[in-house]
Amino acid sequence: MSTRIRCEVRDETPVTVVRLAGVLDLGTMRSVHTVLDRCLAAQPDALVVDLEKLDVTDPLALSVFAAAARRAADWPAVPMVLSAPPREAATWLAETTACRVVPVRRDCAEAAALAGAVAAPRLRARLEPVAGACRRARELVTDACGRWNIPELAGPASLVLSELVGNVVRHAGTPMQVTLTLRRPYLRVAVMDGSPADPRAATDRDLRAEGGRGLMLVRELTQRWGSTPAGAGKVVWAMLPAN
Repeated sequence: MSTRIRCEVRDETPVTVVRLAGVLDLGTMRSVHTVLDRCLAAQPDALVVDLEKLDVTDPLALSVFAAAARRAADWPAVPMVLSAPPREAATWLAETTACRVVPVRRDCAEAAALAGAVAAPRLRARLEPVAGACRRARELVTDACGRWNIPELAGPASLVLSELVGNVVRHAGTPMQVTLTLRRPYLRVAVMDGSPADPRAATDRDLRAEGGRGLMLVRELTQRWGSTPAGAGKVVWAMLPAN
């Protein structure tokens, strides 16, 4: 990370707050992007970015916040709010498309209140890499779909999450965090584990492959799925239509 900018991340559950200090320009915006990306991979309920101590020297660098907010809205469906921008930065934000993508509030408390108010329903569970993990994952889906009144998704979502959890049990062998999020028009399921190895779906030519066919099922049952680095491991996620 550039020494000209500092990023302090604080878990103020249910909101994660990122406090930026130093210079934001085209050279340091990559560091900011990396920090925001890591925060989003952890799937907090909401994300607030505090700009109070930030010196913005190039208005183009503010695009990093719009880009992160667009990514957050898609997956993992995390609302993002900016707080306390300096006067000149606030003017630049208002003149760009950034404010149409990410809200801006005058202080951190107001931003956190807004972000928390619009957070999507989210259900989490910590699972160990044992034989009963897939059964527990299915129970979690049944609970979520009943709670959120989407019973038609219980079957396909159970299959998808079972495959993702089973993949961790078979290959990663680490504790995992399972997260279900409902932000219409999608139900999002995600499994975070401690292995950095990317999951790979088998292809039609992988006739002798020992694994990967479960991920082919995930691909068929979901609108999209993917893998994102998260800490020392990764999070594998999938999105099912929930109209």
